[in-house]
Amino acid sequence: MINNKRKDLSILFIGKANDSYSKQAADFLVLHYPDAWVIFSSRNNPFPEELKDWKGDVIISYLAQWIIPQWLLEKAKVAALNLHPGPPEYPGIGCTNFAIYNEADTFGITCHHMLSKVDSGKIVAVKKFPVFEDDTVYSITQRCYVIILDVFYEIIYTLMRGGELPESKETWQRKPYRRTQLDELCTLKPDMDKKEIAKRIKATYYLKHWAIMQDGDKSYPVTDELLEKYK
Repeated sequence: MINNKRKDLSILFIGKANDSYSKQAADFLVLHYPDAWVIFSSRNNPFPEELKDWKGDVIISYLAQWIIPQWLLEKAKVAALNLHPGPPEYPGIGCTNFAIYNEADTFGITCHHMLSKVDSGKIVAVKKFPVFEDDTVYSITQRCYVIILDVFYEIIYTLMRGGELPESKETWQRKPYRRTQLDELCTLKPDMDKKEIAKRIKATYYLKHWAIMQDGDKSYPVTDELLEKYK
């Protein structure tokens, strides 16, 4: 049993609300660092004002639903790390969607240092896996969640031992995808090629249809019944 654990780290953990993987990660962290600050984020909630009082060593953004502001990043004396789905080829929002749309052969997750600009800091670790023809946004997202938790454990083990965080040779391959690009991917039009419609449907379906049909000035939520007209 290892007893020489570094215990003097002050850690802020920002996870995703109502997410079982974030809960597992937070529970593991608090087991070893009972004084850690743990907050669960939701896009519908504002960034917590109480974080202005935090000062410490490490910030961990774990599937967080907020962009961490620069004033908070600057308070982390050791590192401010982000763990999320998407390899360096797919930074930004909608990474999984674009990978499915592009029929990518591989996908994965990234752990990187955070800067004020999204998905731009130096990369700590990348883990990739193959994507198969019948994979979906949901299936590869779930695989990402399992791998992210494993990488989180590795990072915490490193910090506990007082080790240096790894430095990956991987670099970001493009500018981060933006919300406008994802919205465009989610927009179908009646005159689109049937194959294009099918690709966009597959790339934007996650437990339900997120695409819309734009017909002139009118738009309609995509349903299975609506799609029958375009088969």
